[in-house]
Amino acid sequence: MAEGGTLTFSNPDAYAAAFADVRLNLTITGAGDFRARLTSLKLNLLGFYQCREDLPRIAYMRLPPGQLFLSFPASNAALTFNGFALRAGDIILHARGGRMHHRIGGRSHWGLISVSPEQLASHSAALTGEPFTPPDTDKILRPARPDTARFRRLFEQACHLSEVGQNLIERPEVARALGQEMLHAVIHCLAADQIDDASKTRRQHAAIMSRFEEALDRHFDRKLNLPALCAEIGVAERTLRMCCAEFLGVSPMRYLLLRRLNKARSALRRADPSIVSVAEVARNHQFLELGRFSVTYRNTFGESPSATLQREPRPQLAGKAMALSTRSGPKPSA
Repeated sequence: MAEGGTLTFSNPDAYAAAFADVRLNLTITGAGDFRARLTSLKLNLLGFYQCREDLPRIAYMRLPPGQLFLSFPASNAALTFNGFALRAGDIILHARGGRMHHRIGGRSHWGLISVSPEQLASHSAALTGEPFTPPDTDKILRPARPDTARFRRLFEQACHLSEVGQNLIERPEVARALGQEMLHAVIHCLAADQIDDASKTRRQHAAIMSRFEEALDRHFDRKLNLPALCAEIGVAERTLRMCCAEFLGVSPMRYLLLRRLNKARSALRRADPSIVSVAEVARNHQFLELGRFSVTYRNTFGESPSATLQREPRPQLAGKAMALSTRSGPKPSA
C-alpha cells in the first residue's frame, strides 16, 4: 500500500519533528518568517521525501541505521554537504546511521530517498549481476546525464503523484511499477564514479564535527567556552575553527550562539506572554545581558524577542502526509 501527502510549516521545530526517525536539528541563520513544504511518498520499503525551505539554515542530520538514504539537490540552489558544495546532478549515498551537516544559503529544494538495504541488494544483483555492499562512509556520486535525468524525472513524478494523485498511488500496480522503475534508476546512479573530494580528510573532519555536536548537546544548559569545548572533543582550537568554517560557514562560538538564539526563539513562540517574560527566556538560555540579547536577536531574526513573544498563535502545519519514518508509527496531526 502506498501512502503520502504534503505538509506545510511555519515553525522549524515542527518541520524537523516531521522527519521522525531521521533526526534533523535545524539552526536558522537568517531573518524572515520560516516556510517549508514537505511532500512524502512511501512505496513498500522505498520512501520519497521532497523538501522546500525558504530561509538559510544549518542542519545536523542523524540517519537511522536500518535504511539506506540518498540525498541530492533538486534545483540549482546552493546546497553544502559536510563542506562540499553540491551541484545539480550530484547524489550522496549515505553510510548507514550516518551523521552530517547540511547547509543551505536561502530558498532551497532538495530530496531524500530511503530504501531497504536488502531490497537494494536483491534488485542490484538481479539487474547487474553484481552484489551491492552498503558503504561504510558517505559517497558523493555524479552520474551520467541520462541516468541523472531519469532519476530526477521519476522522483518528481512520485512526488507529484503524492501531492495530487492519492487515489492513483494507492493502486497496487501503479505503486509497484513506480517503485521498480525508481529502484532501477537508483541502481544505475550508484554505478557512477565517486567524486574525488579528499574524502579521508573530510571523514576525519566529519568525525570531529560529530563530537562537537555531541559536546554541545551535553552541555547546552551551561556556559561554554572554546578551550573547554576543544579539550572535551580532543582537538586543537585551530582545527575546530577550520572544521566549523568548512562545514558550517561560521566559527564554533558563532554556531553555539545561533543554536541558543534558535532555542530561545522556539521558547518565545511557545510561551504565554501573560506569564512569561523575555528576560526569563533569555536567562534560561544563558543570555544574562538582556540588552545585548535583544540586539543580537533582532539582528539575526529581523524582529525583537518581544515581537516574537507577542505573536498570535498560528497553525504550525497544514495538509496531510505520512510520518517520515522507517517504521510504522503515528502520523503528524494537522
